[in-house]
Amino acid sequence: MNPTQHLNPDLKLDHLRDWIGRSEVRQDTLHPNQVAALAATLDRQDPSSPGSVVPPLWHWCYFTPLTPQSEIGEDGHAKRGGFLPPVPLPRRMWAGGRLKFLQPLLVGQTLNRTSTIDDVTIKQGRSGNLVFVKVRHEFAQAGQSAALVEEHDIVYRDAPVPGAPAPAPTDAPVNAQFSRPIKADEVVLFRYSALTFNGHRIHYDRSYVTQVEGYPGLIVHGPLIATLLVDLVRRELPDAHISAFEFKAVRPIFDIHPFSVNGRLVDHDGQRRVELWATDHEGYLAMQATATLST
Repeated sequence: MNPTQHLNPDLKLDHLRDWIGRSEVRQDTLHPNQVAALAATLDRQDPSSPGSVVPPLWHWCYFTPLTPQSEIGEDGHAKRGGFLPPVPLPRRMWAGGRLKFLQPLLVGQTLNRTSTIDDVTIKQGRSGNLVFVKVRHEFAQAGQSAALVEEHDIVYRDAPVPGAPAPAPTDAPVNAQFSRPIKADEVVLFRYSALTFNGHRIHYDRSYVTQVEGYPGLIVHGPLIATLLVDLVRRELPDAHISAFEFKAVRPIFDIHPFSVNGRLVDHDGQRRVELWATDHEGYLAMQATATLST
């Protein structure tokens, strides 16, 4: 079937693709408070003094969105347009990403982040229209090579259709070498939203997420789940250094049930990797990821 058949007529791919190549540069300083606050949220004792290493994925507490309140949409995100393309679909989520850790990020550093729209694609999924936006971020001190390169996948979706069948879930692997149970309650979700200045109402507004977006509970942030997967590696392999990480959200996790983060160490063509996944309360795969360890 032609992938553009039955698409919402308001979705003009050619127009949205005009955003490809757009870029912006922002600057931020890796202040110690964010590291200390996320460590407290995750029940860790990571150092936050100047010169300490910012753990992998904790950079998501920096370069936070600073959209004026008057420009916030109904869902708590910035209104469409600007740097990101104005996709006319009501639901948007962090679908996954790929990161390369080239140099350590240090508390107290001032970094520039250069962000570029790499691609915009439109698809017809089982649950309706989908638009994927890929953003590339490069983090570096002024005049220096990149310390971190990240590709960030954003997905926009149609509103739920009443009575439409839910996508078939995927069974999670059962061969974990290590595992940790997680209960992400309202307080954890609020603290992570505050740390990342994420106003998306699906993470803290129960009436909105259940009545408007049709979910059964508050949605656990995809970046928080990814951070907990990396945290599992750091707990189980404290001497390991993560040189690359990739993850993909498969199924949402809600605050009304516990879940688990799991992993196993593998050797792939002489390279040490940790296969990681999050499992929901029913045993289904919610996120899959791979952490590559430096030799």
